[in-house]
Amino acid sequence: MRRLSGDRGAVAVLVALLMVPLLACTALVVDIGAAYVERQQLQNAADAGALAIAQDCAAARAACNTMSATATSMATANAGSSASAVAVRVGTTVTVTASATVNYLFAPVIGVFSTSVSAKSTAAWGAPVSGTSVLPITFSWCAFKAQTGGGVPTPTATSLRFSKSDGTTCTGPSGNVVPGGFGWLKPVTGTNCVVTSSISGILMSDPGSSSPCSDTFFTAQLNKTVLLPIFDKSGGTGSGAWYQVYGYAAFRLTAYKFQGNNNWVEGYFLQFLAPSDAFTYGTSTVDLGARVAKLTA
Repeated sequence: MRRLSGDRGAVAVLVALLMVPLLACTALVVDIGAAYVERQQLQNAADAGALAIAQDCAAARAACNTMSATATSMATANAGSSASAVAVRVGTTVTVTASATVNYLFAPVIGVFSTSVSAKSTAAWGAPVSGTSVLPITFSWCAFKAQTGGGVPTPTATSLRFSKSDGTTCTGPSGNVVPGGFGWLKPVTGTNCVVTSSISGILMSDPGSSSPCSDTFFTAQLNKTVLLPIFDKSGGTGSGAWYQVYGYAAFRLTAYKFQGNNNWVEGYFLQFLAPSDAFTYGTSTVDLGARVAKLTA
């Protein structure tokens, strides 16, 4: 049987009619997918920019004064040369908004040519208020000031001697702040000589003049910066002696000696950006030169 001539071209017409919805579906899959990828890259850029600025400001670096340049640099590094970013600082918090325009490939067939995408991130910084110290040592606020010329961080060598031989007037006739307490702290059970503490929290004394950690442990910390808890109140005796944390000071350890009552660590105090995975920060604590910076939103 002969095909009716009127059927010719019907498929072409049908395909032409379906092209617009087909391209619209392609736009949904490809173009919107591209916009999603771009937004993820912008989120990385905003996170990196906010954290970099927070670290600069926390450490009092000159780059803190060029926040927009830092934010834009992170935006282009993470999301391409067409990306841009702005930074807004309020006190000890900075918010970075990264943005870019995504040009569509298929959506123009339905009259949509591009879209703007953006991402926002916030970081903050402050003095440490709690965390984990890798050296089980503490000094009194009184002895800290007396042995450092007022407690101001300065890159000059300082020998910090334990209370029995520090030569200050911060202790009683026994030479120790608490009877049987030489400044050693009781490490967290099952850890490699670390101590967890917080502002106004209590640290228990490890009695006696010998270190609770091995020489090998202290040797591994040489030429590294650690946070030392500084206490302002104490009490008890022997294994029941305690210290109340006043603040944290950043100390670069360069030498040490633990022999009898003549115990000391040597190094210098400095401005320091503590690792955010080890310490949390706050804004209402004493400032001894250490800072913590981390993403908050």
